[in-house]
Amino acid sequence: MKVAVIANPQNEQAPPALRRICEALEARGIETVLEKESAALLGQEGFVRSWEGAELVISLGGDGTLLDTVHKMGNCDVPVAGVNIGTLGFLTACTAADINEFAAAVAEREHVVVNRAALRVSMTDVSGQDHVFMALNEVVLMRGGTGRLISLEARVNGELLNRYRADGLIVATPTGSTAYSLAAGGPLIDEQAGVLVITPICPHSLSDRSLVLGDDSLIELKANQRHSDSILFTVDGREVLQLGESGIVRVERAPAPLKIVRLPNHSFYETLRGKLGWSGG
Repeated sequence: MKVAVIANPQNEQAPPALRRICEALEARGIETVLEKESAALLGQEGFVRSWEGAELVISLGGDGTLLDTVHKMGNCDVPVAGVNIGTLGFLTACTAADINEFAAAVAEREHVVVNRAALRVSMTDVSGQDHVFMALNEVVLMRGGTGRLISLEARVNGELLNRYRADGLIVATPTGSTAYSLAAGGPLIDEQAGVLVITPICPHSLSDRSLVLGDDSLIELKANQRHSDSILFTVDGREVLQLGESGIVRVERAPAPLKIVRLPNHSFYETLRGKLGWSGG
């Protein structure tokens, strides 16, 4: 079995954790291949596309590192397991303290692969260039460098949904429901629910609330009027682009899900309880 490892080179905990992961896997007869920047942390040579030919990819960092890893891999369908040495870790399979347990599960092929819905997002930027993105968490339209609200029109399957006056608008997957959408007042959604959620960011009208839609919906977003202020666009908190004046952002379920790994006997609900501090009555 071959496993690729990609670490966050900016995290000071990465070098010792990376060494421990490699030692734990190799002790169980598993070949490890390091991504180029990750290998440099240990003074080794690595590979730019380390995931090619691997059966599993380990992302060493936090949720942000896992998202970066998924985006680097593009359409590659190799499962990704996150080992958390970051902050939140909603998406990660385990922490650095669980490395031996994780390595044992991988060696025995007892790890669980969960399909997570992704988004296919197309847009045209202010220069007229067309872009297509994949999103695991969310797509966001937001106001630019001023304090003024922006006006956005949302359509679902061609029908007008609403015209929002807000700081922005989020379209999130169930996975993304624990991220920016949650911070903006959106609902928590089970990871396997076949839905998307539209959540306004600080809307002017108190009646503008999150709306949960079937994930077979086509969502179209555009500026409701000419804006002297820029409208910014981002996917999974990565590169920020400026939306063109007549640009339309189209959001739909991606053709294939992303494969995320978790340890056996661990669940989405256990993660919610732990990360949100739920303790019961």
